Amino acid sequence: MIFSTKMKEYTHYNRIKSVLAEKNKTGTWLSEQMGRNLGTVSRWMTNKVQPSVEQLYEIANHLDVDVKDLLVSSKFDNIKRQL
Repeated sequence: MIFSTKMKEYTHYNRIKSVLAEKNKTGTWLSEQMGRNLGTVSRWMTNKVQPSVEQLYEIANHLDVDVKDLLVSSKFDNIKRQL
């Protein structure tokens, strides 16, 4: 039997993991602040699942950042595709 070790690639739409690191916060901290399951927050951080717009605003509020700081720029994504 042959097993594939290739992991599924995800498009990065959010920067939650990066912003948490910049703020010296963890996914556990964010899950506690939001009253969410750590697994849910982990999936947001790895871009496997995207939070709703309302949830993005709540995350931005907890991290004291503008909501746009949590999103990957669409301009950057277009540049990356052209390379």
